[in-house]
Amino acid sequence: MSHDSPNAAPSAAQPLNLSVHGLPSPSATLPPQNTRLGRLKMALILLACASPVLASYFTFYVIKPTGQPSHGVLVQPPVDIPPASALPLTDLQGKTVDPRRLRDQWLLVVVADGACDSTCEGLLYAQRQLRETLGKEKERLDRVWLVTGEQPPRADLLPALAEASVLRAPREAVAAWLKPAPGAALSAHLYLVDPMGVWMMRFPVAFEPSKVKRDIERLLRASASWDRPGRDPAIVGPAP
Repeated sequence: MSHDSPNAAPSAAQPLNLSVHGLPSPSATLPPQNTRLGRLKMALILLACASPVLASYFTFYVIKPTGQPSHGVLVQPPVDIPPASALPLTDLQGKTVDPRRLRDQWLLVVVADGACDSTCEGLLYAQRQLRETLGKEKERLDRVWLVTGEQPPRADLLPALAEASVLRAPREAVAAWLKPAPGAALSAHLYLVDPMGVWMMRFPVAFEPSKVKRDIERLLRASASWDRPGRDPAIVGPAP
């Protein structure tokens, strides 16, 4: 019997062949139902991201199809609340308040200097009464007085503003954001800002309180699915 030597060379070199096979596409490895489910989830994610914008447009235009014109004037296009660099706000103790922290509530805004003439007094009274007439929905609406000028707000008015946000702001900065009707003063209107911090409505100089209430109630109903009451009270405290 013969034995092969371990050092013997192979009789012939055999070539080494490598074959490269294409990889299957990910979609080919998934059942059709999984692909459809993934697409549905992606669509839902995109819808969730876009829902605040859709809700905003719905809020702005919802009062038109009802057949009753709004009493307030819709702002076209609506205007975002400016950053602190453009709208410097302070509370009555001089503490800086970032305008973005006013979001998450509807705002009914009065603009007037600290002397607060008869027009200002009337607007502050109407502001208070309108909020109270909303009943359980009043917690979704904040009263805001933007005090312009150097004079502090009249002390005799502060007790009635215990549940309001009284903030000091340069008049020029406020005027760059909120605009009165042509020929009217900045301090002659009530201004409505939505929970996303967007000024979207201005009420007439000679407004009718019942019609203002109707507009506000419509907007509160239209936004009920995405707006919730209760901003953190530490953001803007009551007037002292």
